[in-house]
Amino acid sequence: MLLRHTPKEVAERHALTINPAKTCQPVGAMYAALGIHKCLPHSHGSQGCCAYHRSALTRHYTEPIMGSTSSFTEGASVFGGQSNLMESITNIFALYNPDIIAVNTTCLSEVIGDDLTQIINRALADNKIPHGKTVIYASTPSFKGSHVTGYANMLSAMVQNFAKNTGKKNNAITLLPSFIEPSDMTEIKHIAEEMGIEYIMYPDTSGVVNAPMDGKFHMYPKGGTPKEKIQQSGDSRYALALGRVGTLQAAQLLDTKCKVKTDSIDLPIGISATDTFVDLLRRSSGVTVPESLQTERGQLVDVLCDKAQYVYGKKVSLMGDPDTLYGLVQFCKDAGMQVLHVVTGTPAGAKWERRVRELAGEGTTVKAGAQADLFYLHQLLQNNKPDLLFGNTYCKYIARDMDIPLIRTAFPIYDRIGHSYIPITGYRGGMHLLLKVLDIIMDRQDRDAPEEKFELVM
Repeated sequence: MLLRHTPKEVAERHALTINPAKTCQPVGAMYAALGIHKCLPHSHGSQGCCAYHRSALTRHYTEPIMGSTSSFTEGASVFGGQSNLMESITNIFALYNPDIIAVNTTCLSEVIGDDLTQIINRALADNKIPHGKTVIYASTPSFKGSHVTGYANMLSAMVQNFAKNTGKKNNAITLLPSFIEPSDMTEIKHIAEEMGIEYIMYPDTSGVVNAPMDGKFHMYPKGGTPKEKIQQSGDSRYALALGRVGTLQAAQLLDTKCKVKTDSIDLPIGISATDTFVDLLRRSSGVTVPESLQTERGQLVDVLCDKAQYVYGKKVSLMGDPDTLYGLVQFCKDAGMQVLHVVTGTPAGAKWERRVRELAGEGTTVKAGAQADLFYLHQLLQNNKPDLLFGNTYCKYIARDMDIPLIRTAFPIYDRIGHSYIPITGYRGGMHLLLKVLDIIMDRQDRDAPEEKFELVM
């Protein structure tokens, strides 16, 4: 009964968002910063902002997320946060000793107009940044964009501050992943390693937000990309950006700043997209696809063929982040499913909407931006009910209200566990995702079957 007040008729809205299908930029920036080894994310704003950013990631990963704040009060809100940040830098290096502080701005510091470049230069001039340590920043106002935008901005800051072209090329490929789970980053590395390819990947949150329990506290877990590796990416022979919305800006910067040949492709979710990723790695490195990856692919194809009758023709609606959504549309098309709706709160742009519509079919409703919210998604589902809903934890209210099976694939997921350990990218990730879809479809068939059609073997 919780959402029965949502009207079925869709009305155009330009200045109102109801239940956003996104979260704010600093959350994504903090997540990206955690992908650098011995990096401490720092929120330049009030304590409440930082508490929200940390709690959002902590709840999603069920891991303690480290982060610091400039702790704005009334004085900083009026006169600016320079003194707060200067004092923060001194205290952080003295108490926590990170190699890098990654500062992200907030609504408050952006509205005030704090000049982060000037403040950091002043900290350098005053010797507040120890030798060998670094402070970087990204502009991440919460009143525009989404967590994916913040992630993209922090990734660009990594390229801007660390990547260097020494004029001597190395043999590595640089991989720039979009906002994905640490399990998916592990899977991408697995594919590159199976092919025997030397690579540099950043950010890399695997081993950071899904680190094992060993009974000890680690302020900086073993995971994350070392600063030296990011610097070497400026000499890499080739760079591949995975996910066009979250990485395009950084990929272009790596190209223009360091003259690294760069390609942008979609996230390798499903057979077709993973084939594209593997083939690009093969052609760019002059290697062959190993038998191990061919086996993984063949197993995924085998399961899809064995159980095609359960997924073919199923109607699905998708909500989440733009790069993941495009991959999921490709996955659904590979499986013969019909995509009805694709909704993201991230302003992904008209080009992204057009590409999704071309892939999913002209009959698919595609919308991105602030008004592409959960209220709008609920209205779409009332007018054209799907068999499956892909989304985040907040979609559970809609799924419960309309009795639609929910497959959790989007950020954040607060009510289930496993997403940080089990991927959806690559052939193995495609297998995990397909099995999850099949389980929920077959469980629903068992639940709804009349007594005489309740089958033992399916």
